[in-house]
Amino acid sequence: MRRLFPVTDQTAAVDREWSLDELADAYGYPDGGGPWLRANMVSSLDGAAQHEGRSQPISSDTDMRIFGTLRGLADAVVVGAETVRLEGYRPARAREAFAERRAAAGQGPAPAIAVVSASLDLDFSLPLFARPLVPTLLLTGAAAPPDRIRAAEKAGAEVVIAGDGPGVEPPRAVRALAERGLLRLLTEGGPRLLGQFVAAGTLDELCLTLSPTLTAGDAQRIAGGPALAVPERFAMASVLEEAGFLFTRYRRI
Repeated sequence: MRRLFPVTDQTAAVDREWSLDELADAYGYPDGGGPWLRANMVSSLDGAAQHEGRSQPISSDTDMRIFGTLRGLADAVVVGAETVRLEGYRPARAREAFAERRAAAGQGPAPAIAVVSASLDLDFSLPLFARPLVPTLLLTGAAAPPDRIRAAEKAGAEVVIAGDGPGVEPPRAVRALAERGLLRLLTEGGPRLLGQFVAAGTLDELCLTLSPTLTAGDAQRIAGGPALAVPERFAMASVLEEAGFLFTRYRRI
């Protein structure tokens, strides 16, 4: 990372590299209260959340640095099964840069990965399930296939029922994680999962990287699914800029 400009205060822009501690302070979760669900997504200038099915082509080194910072602050990372398959998700790792901060906050060495899946159609031999530092959670509905539940549990995953049908109900998912002491929540998508959180009114904060790229095509937006009857307003909390990338943060009003 070269430099970041905080542009919410036009009189105080600083042209210098930010340390990980400064980024962690800037992106800290609110103190006290209940669970807080934030999303972290990247979008091209023309609204694409992916290029050729993956987010990496529209990302940057600094975007990944912030990505790592947000993970370093979270109790759990909530992600959809399709994103796990497309992005090749691996277990979150312990990072020395965040060890002292996490210990002071009473957190484990790394965030848990919580995978949302109705079918549980996942490869449980993957490192995400077979060799995680923190046991992987599987959020699913009460009607999930029993044989897949048994396979997940045999692989070492913890299955969490968060819906009465085959799928997950977003408010119940947040509550179920909170009941396990996982209050600082981060979702990294995909777009369909984020759309479900938005529709349910459970998203508290959006960290959105605006990439200075154009992709055209028919790639998904950052949130998919049915439109809200009334658009929900969010307020800007901060903006950082580097090399044309805008790193924005919005909170629900």
